[in-house]
Amino acid sequence: MEQNNGPKFSKPRFVQPGESMVPPGSPQELIVEEEAPALSAEVVDGKEVRTPNSQKKSQTPLQDSLRRLRKDFRAMFCLGVIAFYVLLAIFGPPIYRMAGPDYKSNMTNTVIPASVYRDFTHQEADRKHEGPSAQYWLGTDSIGRDLFARLMQGMLISIAVAAVVELIDIFLGVTVGVLAGYYGGWIDFVLARFTDVIFAFPGLLFIILLVGILGSKANDTLGNIPVIGANGNARLLFVSIGLALTVWPLMARYVRGQTLQLKEQQFVEAARTSGATDFTIIVRHLIPNLFSIVIIASTLNIANTIISEAGISLLGLGVQPPGSSIGLMISDATTFLENHPWEALMPSFVLVIIVLAFSFLGDGLRDAFDPRSKD
Repeated sequence: MEQNNGPKFSKPRFVQPGESMVPPGSPQELIVEEEAPALSAEVVDGKEVRTPNSQKKSQTPLQDSLRRLRKDFRAMFCLGVIAFYVLLAIFGPPIYRMAGPDYKSNMTNTVIPASVYRDFTHQEADRKHEGPSAQYWLGTDSIGRDLFARLMQGMLISIAVAAVVELIDIFLGVTVGVLAGYYGGWIDFVLARFTDVIFAFPGLLFIILLVGILGSKANDTLGNIPVIGANGNARLLFVSIGLALTVWPLMARYVRGQTLQLKEQQFVEAARTSGATDFTIIVRHLIPNLFSIVIIASTLNIANTIISEAGISLLGLGVQPPGSSIGLMISDATTFLENHPWEALMPSFVLVIIVLAFSFLGDGLRDAFDPRSKD
């Protein structure tokens, strides 16, 4: 006779303290083990204590953007090129003047130290159109001036003009853009129409008018100011002002569009609810969040500023002799382009490298701070 094999029940048992109620080897146990935080053993007062491992802190948006920028080889290489040119323009002239040997002039039969003949304004009538040498590293121009010294001075002029223009551009563009985007209404209407008028005005024509009216008196008025008037650079002040007053509307448009988005964010609403004034909201909450777009726009605009300054000097409206700029060097060398092409190609090559470096760096900053721009 067959026995009925019914369900068999295991003998119940009590769960010991500290013992898991999940049967060993079950899927639930595996899930619990995977979700459990890893423990690290530490010895405290002779006893082993297990504590959860500390998790990595999440990166801020700025840190994440800088990380993407560091991974962009092209942008970092261009940043190194720009840093090299800036350091060369600032520290190169005094080092260059101290490094050369003394020179005995055939014209005056006197010994001339390197601090004199390696100055960008010094002329040696018997050393015209010389090629690169130990005395003149890049040769001389049509009146015996050191090309390398003049090139470094020209780079310094280009960088100085770009810096002045961008400072004015950022100040006017951010101020007008934030006010128009934050307040809206009639303020936005008036500022937007004023921006459109300035944006439509030809920049080169405005600079020509400004330099034509005030340029003739620039040397007399600013001649006593060091570095500006003494070296024929007095017109640069008006060139910089003219460039800045014609480029800021583009910055204002960028800032206004970004401000329209930011003022609707929750952190701005929270600041307004907490009783913060409009000035506090603009200064402490809006402007810091405009950092990325301002830096990107400024970097891209520096390339256009350097080209514009070189073009204005090429037309004879910028730096005047005995001053030096990249555009003026190209202008002086065009007459001797057939017999001495090096004198024009060398500053042209430097200008192209600087412009490309700022352009590629601006593209890298845009990709790093706004990854959606790649799509």
